[in-house]
Amino acid sequence: MTIPEFLLEVSIVVMAVVSVVTNMSVLLCFTQSSELRSHVPGVFVLNLSFSNILLAFINMPSTFFGVAKSGEPFGNLFCQLVGFAETFLTTNSMLSMAALSLDRWIAVMFPLSYSSKMRYRDAILMVLYSWLQSLTFSLTQLLMDWGGYNPTYASCTVHLTTEGRSQLAAYATFTVLLHCSSFTFSLAVLCFSYLKVLRVAKSHCKRIDVITVQTLLLLVDIHPSVKERCLAEQKKRRQRATKKICIFIGSFVFCYSPYVITRLVELLPSVHIPQYWGITTKCLCYAKASSDPFVYCLLRHQYRKVLIRIIACFLRKDHYLLSASSWSSTFDTTEDNCARTT
Repeated sequence: MTIPEFLLEVSIVVMAVVSVVTNMSVLLCFTQSSELRSHVPGVFVLNLSFSNILLAFINMPSTFFGVAKSGEPFGNLFCQLVGFAETFLTTNSMLSMAALSLDRWIAVMFPLSYSSKMRYRDAILMVLYSWLQSLTFSLTQLLMDWGGYNPTYASCTVHLTTEGRSQLAAYATFTVLLHCSSFTFSLAVLCFSYLKVLRVAKSHCKRIDVITVQTLLLLVDIHPSVKERCLAEQKKRRQRATKKICIFIGSFVFCYSPYVITRLVELLPSVHIPQYWGITTKCLCYAKASSDPFVYCLLRHQYRKVLIRIIACFLRKDHYLLSASSWSSTFDTTEDNCARTT
C-alpha cells in the first residue's frame, strides 16, 4: 500500500464517521425539539440529512474497498445498485441545498407573507420533485447499464464500459444533462437566492448603522470606548452576513465543482484522468456530506441549544446510573461484612 492510498483510505473512513455522527445528531435534534419540527425548512434539512447518511453507509464504504483492493470491491450487479444510489443521493442532496436557499430567500424578501408562500405542503412538493428528478436519472443509468465500477474514481458510479463505446453520444448527453440539471441548476439557485439575501442583509445593516451613528452623536456624554465597541459590532454584523453566504456557496463549489468538471472533461476521447485526481474529487464530494450538518444546522443557535440539552440529559442519566451502581456496590459490601460479623 502506498502512502497516498493510505491517506485516501483514512480520509474516507474519517468522512464516513463524521458524516454519520453529525447527520444523526441533526436527526436527533429534530426528534427532541418540537420547535425545530415546526419550522418548514426542517423538511429540506431532514431530506438532506437522510441522503448524507445513506451516502456514508452505502457509497463511502464502496469507495474505501475500491481503493483498498485496487479493483471492483463487489460483484457487478451490486456495484450497479451502489452506482444507482450514488446518482440518486448526490442529486437529491444538491437539490435539497437549492431548496434551502430558496426558502431563505422567501423568508428574507417576503417576511410578512412567508407563512403563506412557504407551507409544509409546498416544502413536501419540492422534496417530491427532488426525488422525481433524482430517480429519473438514476433509473435511466440503471436501465441503460451505465453504472458500474469506474477505476478512475475507484467507485461504483456512472461509467461507460469499453463494450458500450457505441453509445458514447447518448452517454455524453446523459452525463451533461445530469450535471446541468443537478450541479449547475442548484448552483444558479444558490447564487441567485443567497446574493439577494446578502443584498437585503447589507441594506438592513446600513439602516441600523445610520440609526446607531445618529444615536451615538446625540449621546455626547457616552464614553469613547462604548462608541468604538458599537461601531466594531456594526462591522462584525456586516462581515458575519458576508461570511455565511460565502460558506454556503463556497462549500458547494469547492466540494462539487472539481468532480463535475472532471466528469465532463473525461468525455473528450483524448483526455486521460489520473486515478489519484479522480479519487480526490470523489472524496471532496464526500466531504460535503460531512460538512453539511455544520453549514446548515449544528452551528446555529437553535440546534446547539437542543444538542447541548440532549448531551446534558445523557450525562446526568449516566451519572445517575453510575451513582446507583456505586451505591448498590457499597450496599452489597456492607451486607457481606455484616454477614461475616454475624
